[in-house]
Amino acid sequence: MPGRLENKRVLVTQADDYMGPATIEVFSEAGANVMAHTGDLTQPNACEQLIADSGAIDVLVANLASPNFSGIPTAELTADAWHCAFDVMVHPLHSLCRAVLPQMIDRKRGKIVVYGSASALKGMRTLAAYSAARAAQVGYVQSLGVEVAPHNIQVNLIAQNYVENPIYYPPAVREKESFQNSLRRQVPLGRLATAREDALFALFLASDESDFFVGQAIPFSGGWAQR
Repeated sequence: MPGRLENKRVLVTQADDYMGPATIEVFSEAGANVMAHTGDLTQPNACEQLIADSGAIDVLVANLASPNFSGIPTAELTADAWHCAFDVMVHPLHSLCRAVLPQMIDRKRGKIVVYGSASALKGMRTLAAYSAARAAQVGYVQSLGVEVAPHNIQVNLIAQNYVENPIYYPPAVREKESFQNSLRRQVPLGRLATAREDALFALFLASDESDFFVGQAIPFSGGWAQR
Protein backbone atom coordinates (compact mmCIF):
# COMPACT_ATOMS: atom_id res chain seq x y z
CA MET A 1 0.00 0.00 0.00
CA PRO A 2 2.77 2.57 0.68
CA GLY A 3 3.25 4.88 -2.29
CA ARG A 4 -0.06 4.22 -4.04
CA LEU A 5 -1.02 7.88 -3.55
CA GLU A 6 2.46 9.29 -3.09
CA ASN A 7 2.44 13.11 -3.37
CA LYS A 8 -1.25 13.13 -4.28
CA ARG A 9 -3.29 15.93 -2.75
CA VAL A 10 -6.55 14.51 -1.43
CA LEU A 11 -9.50 16.49 -0.08
CA VAL A 12 -11.82 14.61 2.28
CA THR A 13 -15.10 16.23 3.30
CA GLN A 14 -16.96 15.66 6.58
CA ALA A 15 -13.62 14.33 7.74
CA ASP A 16 -14.50 13.93 11.41
CA ASP A 17 -17.36 11.46 11.01
CA TYR A 18 -18.91 8.74 8.85
CA MET A 19 -16.05 7.42 6.65
CA GLY A 20 -13.77 10.40 7.24
CA PRO A 21 -11.41 9.10 9.96
CA ALA A 22 -10.77 5.71 8.32
CA THR A 23 -10.21 7.34 4.94
CA ILE A 24 -7.69 9.79 6.33
CA GLU A 25 -5.79 6.98 8.06
CA VAL A 26 -5.65 4.69 5.03
CA PHE A 27 -4.90 7.40 2.48
CA SER A 28 -2.15 8.86 4.67
CA GLU A 29 -0.56 5.41 4.92
CA ALA A 30 -0.60 5.33 1.10
CA GLY A 31 1.45 8.54 0.95
CA ALA A 32 -1.29 11.06 0.24
CA ASN A 33 -1.23 14.64 1.43
CA VAL A 34 -4.70 14.65 2.99
CA MET A 35 -6.67 17.84 3.49
CA ALA A 36 -9.40 17.13 6.05
CA HIS A 37 -12.41 19.42 5.98
CA THR A 38 -14.92 19.40 8.82
CA GLY A 39 -17.00 22.49 8.07
CA ASP A 40 -20.64 22.89 7.06
CA LEU A 41 -21.00 22.52 3.30
CA THR A 42 -24.68 23.45 3.24
CA GLN A 43 -23.92 27.15 3.58
CA PRO A 44 -23.98 29.35 0.44
CA ASN A 45 -20.69 29.19 -1.50
CA ALA A 46 -19.08 26.95 1.14
CA CYS A 47 -18.10 24.29 -1.40
CA GLU A 48 -16.70 26.77 -3.89
CA GLN A 49 -14.66 28.48 -1.17
CA LEU A 50 -13.32 25.16 0.08
CA ILE A 51 -12.05 24.19 -3.36
CA ALA A 52 -10.54 27.62 -3.91
CA ASP A 53 -8.75 27.49 -0.56
CA SER A 54 -7.46 23.95 -1.09
CA GLY A 55 -5.35 24.62 -4.16
CA ALA A 56 -4.47 21.68 -6.41
CA ILE A 57 -6.65 18.63 -5.73
CA ASP A 58 -5.76 15.30 -7.29
CA VAL A 59 -8.49 13.33 -5.51
CA LEU A 60 -11.80 14.54 -4.11
CA VAL A 61 -13.39 12.18 -1.59
CA ALA A 62 -17.01 13.26 -1.20
CA ASN A 63 -17.92 11.91 2.22
CA LEU A 64 -21.40 13.36 2.71
CA ALA A 65 -23.67 11.92 5.37
CA SER A 66 -27.04 12.93 6.69
CA PRO A 67 -29.20 11.74 9.57
CA ASN A 68 -30.76 8.47 8.56
CA PHE A 69 -34.50 9.17 8.67
CA SER A 70 -35.30 5.55 9.44
CA GLY A 71 -38.63 4.57 10.90
CA ILE A 72 -40.52 7.60 9.60
CA PRO A 73 -43.41 6.63 7.30
CA THR A 74 -43.43 8.71 4.14
CA ALA A 75 -46.84 10.18 4.99
CA GLU A 76 -45.27 11.59 8.16
CA LEU A 77 -42.01 12.76 6.60
CA THR A 78 -41.69 16.51 7.08
CA ALA A 79 -40.59 18.92 4.38
CA ASP A 80 -37.59 19.86 6.50
CA ALA A 81 -36.47 16.24 6.77
CA TRP A 82 -36.89 15.73 3.04
CA HIS A 83 -34.93 18.86 2.13
CA CYS A 84 -32.23 18.12 4.70
CA ALA A 85 -31.29 14.87 2.98
CA PHE A 86 -30.74 16.67 -0.32
CA ASP A 87 -29.13 19.74 1.24
CA VAL A 88 -26.49 17.59 2.94
CA MET A 89 -25.86 14.81 0.42
CA VAL A 90 -26.84 15.99 -3.07
CA HIS A 91 -26.41 19.74 -3.50
CA PRO A 92 -22.89 19.83 -1.97
CA LEU A 93 -21.83 16.94 -4.20
CA HIS A 94 -22.66 18.94 -7.30
CA SER A 95 -21.13 22.14 -5.94
CA LEU A 96 -17.89 20.37 -5.02
CA CYS A 97 -17.60 18.63 -8.38
CA ARG A 98 -18.46 21.73 -10.36
CA ALA A 99 -15.78 23.68 -8.50
CA VAL A 100 -13.00 21.09 -8.71
CA LEU A 101 -13.51 19.89 -12.29
CA PRO A 102 -11.92 22.85 -14.12
CA GLN A 103 -8.51 22.23 -12.55
CA MET A 104 -8.76 18.48 -13.17
CA ILE A 105 -9.75 19.08 -16.79
CA ASP A 106 -6.79 21.43 -17.22
CA ARG A 107 -4.42 18.74 -15.91
CA LYS A 108 -6.27 15.98 -17.80
CA ARG A 109 -6.25 13.86 -14.67
CA GLY A 110 -8.29 13.49 -11.50
CA LYS A 111 -10.33 11.19 -9.29
CA ILE A 112 -13.63 11.78 -7.53
CA VAL A 113 -14.72 9.09 -5.07
CA VAL A 114 -18.18 9.33 -3.52
CA TYR A 115 -19.20 7.45 -0.41
CA GLY A 116 -22.82 6.61 -1.21
CA SER A 117 -25.30 4.02 -0.01
CA ALA A 118 -26.68 0.71 -1.19
CA SER A 119 -30.09 2.03 -0.13
CA ALA A 120 -30.09 3.64 -3.57
CA LEU A 121 -30.07 0.17 -5.14
CA LYS A 122 -32.59 -1.69 -3.00
CA GLY A 123 -35.93 -0.56 -1.61
CA MET A 124 -36.16 -0.03 2.15
CA ARG A 125 -39.28 0.89 4.09
CA THR A 126 -39.60 4.27 5.85
CA LEU A 127 -36.39 5.59 4.29
CA ALA A 128 -37.80 7.67 1.43
CA ALA A 129 -35.82 10.89 1.87
CA TYR A 130 -32.52 9.20 2.57
CA SER A 131 -32.89 6.65 -0.25
CA ALA A 132 -34.00 9.29 -2.75
CA ALA A 133 -31.00 11.49 -1.96
CA ARG A 134 -28.64 8.55 -2.21
CA ALA A 135 -30.22 7.54 -5.53
CA ALA A 136 -29.71 11.09 -6.79
CA GLN A 137 -26.02 10.70 -5.98
CA VAL A 138 -25.90 7.54 -8.07
CA GLY A 139 -27.55 9.20 -11.07
CA TYR A 140 -25.24 12.18 -10.76
CA VAL A 141 -22.11 10.02 -10.66
CA GLN A 142 -23.23 7.94 -13.62
CA SER A 143 -23.86 11.04 -15.73
CA LEU A 144 -20.80 12.97 -14.63
CA GLY A 145 -18.59 9.91 -14.95
CA VAL A 146 -19.22 9.47 -18.67
CA GLU A 147 -19.07 13.24 -19.25
CA VAL A 148 -15.58 13.73 -17.85
CA ALA A 149 -14.04 10.37 -18.80
CA PRO A 150 -12.61 11.82 -22.05
CA HIS A 151 -10.60 14.21 -19.85
CA ASN A 152 -9.04 11.23 -18.03
CA ILE A 153 -11.07 11.94 -14.89
CA GLN A 154 -12.66 8.99 -13.12
CA VAL A 155 -15.79 9.51 -11.00
CA ASN A 156 -17.16 6.53 -9.06
CA LEU A 157 -19.35 5.80 -6.05
CA ILE A 158 -19.23 3.18 -3.31
CA ALA A 159 -22.80 2.02 -2.69
CA GLN A 160 -22.30 0.74 0.83
CA ASN A 161 -24.33 -0.71 3.65
CA TYR A 162 -23.56 -2.67 6.79
CA VAL A 163 -20.26 -0.89 7.41
CA GLU A 164 -19.14 -0.33 11.01
CA ASN A 165 -19.90 3.24 11.97
CA PRO A 166 -20.74 4.81 15.34
CA ILE A 167 -23.47 6.94 13.75
CA TYR A 168 -25.43 4.29 11.86
CA TYR A 169 -24.39 1.25 13.92
CA PRO A 170 -23.44 2.38 17.43
CA PRO A 171 -21.81 -0.21 19.72
CA ALA A 172 -24.95 -0.57 21.83
CA VAL A 173 -26.89 -1.65 18.73
CA ARG A 174 -24.19 -4.00 17.44
CA GLU A 175 -24.09 -5.85 20.75
CA LYS A 176 -27.79 -6.75 20.70
CA GLU A 177 -28.63 -10.36 19.91
CA SER A 178 -31.54 -9.20 17.76
CA PHE A 179 -29.17 -7.13 15.62
CA GLN A 180 -26.75 -10.03 15.25
CA ASN A 181 -29.60 -12.30 14.17
CA SER A 182 -30.83 -9.70 11.69
CA LEU A 183 -27.32 -9.32 10.34
CA ARG A 184 -27.06 -13.02 9.65
CA ARG A 185 -30.44 -12.99 7.89
CA GLN A 186 -29.87 -9.88 5.79
CA VAL A 187 -26.18 -10.04 4.86
CA PRO A 188 -24.83 -13.15 3.13
CA LEU A 189 -21.43 -12.61 4.77
CA GLY A 190 -23.16 -12.41 8.13
CA ARG A 191 -21.16 -9.50 9.50
CA LEU A 192 -20.47 -5.79 9.24
CA ALA A 193 -17.56 -4.58 7.14
CA THR A 194 -14.90 -2.65 8.98
CA ALA A 195 -14.43 1.00 8.13
CA ARG A 196 -10.89 0.16 7.09
CA GLU A 197 -12.12 -2.37 4.52
CA ASP A 198 -14.34 0.34 3.05
CA ALA A 199 -11.53 2.91 3.03
CA LEU A 200 -9.23 0.44 1.28
CA PHE A 201 -11.83 0.11 -1.49
CA ALA A 202 -11.94 3.92 -1.73
CA LEU A 203 -8.14 3.89 -1.96
CA PHE A 204 -8.37 1.59 -4.96
CA LEU A 205 -10.83 3.95 -6.66
CA ALA A 206 -8.56 6.91 -5.88
CA SER A 207 -5.44 5.20 -7.23
CA ASP A 208 -4.11 4.75 -10.74
CA GLU A 209 -5.26 1.12 -10.57
CA SER A 210 -8.87 2.15 -11.21
CA ASP A 211 -8.37 4.20 -14.36
CA PHE A 212 -10.82 2.05 -16.37
CA PHE A 213 -13.72 2.50 -13.91
CA VAL A 214 -16.14 5.17 -15.17
CA GLY A 215 -19.36 6.36 -13.55
CA GLN A 216 -19.85 3.22 -11.49
CA ALA A 217 -22.00 2.76 -8.36
CA ILE A 218 -20.37 -0.33 -6.91
CA PRO A 219 -22.14 -2.26 -4.13
CA PHE A 220 -20.14 -2.76 -0.96
CA SER A 221 -22.57 -4.52 1.31
CA GLY A 222 -21.52 -8.12 1.89
CA GLY A 223 -24.01 -9.31 -0.72
CA TRP A 224 -27.02 -7.41 0.66
CA ALA A 225 -27.35 -5.44 -2.58
CA GLN A 226 -26.21 -6.61 -5.99
CA ARG A 227 -26.08 -5.08 -9.44
